[in-house]
Amino acid sequence: MFEVTKSDPSSRARLGCFRTRHGDFMTPAFFPVATQGTIKGLTSRDLKEIGSQGILVNAYHLFLRPGTQIVKEAGGLHRFMSFDGPIVSDSGGYQVFSLEALRKVTDEGVRFQSHIDGATIFLTPEDVIQIQCDLGTDVVLPLDECVKYPTPHEYARVAMDRTLTWLRRSRAYFDQNDNLNALFGIIQGATYEDLRQECLKEALRIGCDGIALGGLSVGEGENLRYNIISFLTDMLSRQERDYLVYCMGVGTPRDILESVALGVDLFDCVIPTRLGRTGTAFTHQGKIVIRNAPCARDYAPIDSECDCFVCTRYTRAYLRHLINAGEMTGAYLITYHNVWWFERFIERIRAAIANGKFSEFKEEFLAKFDAAVKE
Repeated sequence: MFEVTKSDPSSRARLGCFRTRHGDFMTPAFFPVATQGTIKGLTSRDLKEIGSQGILVNAYHLFLRPGTQIVKEAGGLHRFMSFDGPIVSDSGGYQVFSLEALRKVTDEGVRFQSHIDGATIFLTPEDVIQIQCDLGTDVVLPLDECVKYPTPHEYARVAMDRTLTWLRRSRAYFDQNDNLNALFGIIQGATYEDLRQECLKEALRIGCDGIALGGLSVGEGENLRYNIISFLTDMLSRQERDYLVYCMGVGTPRDILESVALGVDLFDCVIPTRLGRTGTAFTHQGKIVIRNAPCARDYAPIDSECDCFVCTRYTRAYLRHLINAGEMTGAYLITYHNVWWFERFIERIRAAIANGKFSEFKEEFLAKFDAAVKE
């Protein structure tokens, strides 16, 4: 399913192609987050215009509403939401982490109290795979247990062992269903190298179509995060075959560049959409808080280097007016720009790798972007 097509001479950055039933996507890639079957504020037509190669959805949320049976009867999630590109489905493992007060974890599975109506739901690893098969997504993620930072080594091991137990059961169930999609293994172990190493070795033995790095961006510092990523991608570089490496929930421009340099291929994050809805835009000169007073009489576009329709038609002053007046058009326009900006950012990364100039691009981009952010 995955083929590395070019490697950067000065880092682990690489170009690749991952093949799915709904088309190929080129890596490095960034997938915007469509938790409930939509990128908040955008349509599938917008995504096509922007050039988004794929999206990430959340199986847990779609299971609760509208319900997987409704999606299945509609012909699968691609038809249901009118999106024909690759879709990755997160298992809901992050909700094991984020909804701590509403769940109980055992080796058999997770008992949730629905955040919507309070109903009690028990999901096994097999249930979670079946939900994603019913959705018809292209990349399936098994149930895992993500732990917060910091976590004692003793409990990090319990969570890692449970994640591997669930992966074995998920792999067995997945294979019985004769699926044409891909099952990724999630690597847990907190910030402990011995646990991460053990988890990766066993996940490869069980058999995975790709490797997802979980349990990152949960409170640990940048250095710890990059050390864990580097440690795992170094291990993977010694394997006989190439595995797509997916860094879950990581998506600031700096994190993307540093992680690409370490050999990561796929990212997802809510940052461009969440910040867009609240009036913050990404530019080549850093982030700009459009809703703030300095933009009141700023008649420049969000980003003079951007060619999206928002930047070619609207000013910061107008967008600030919309955001501060509570007009939904403002959130839509800034969200559109942010997702466009991230897609062009990833394209520039791929072009730099193709031209053998990734390290120069990374250094130049961060010098400009970080300086603006600090100001």
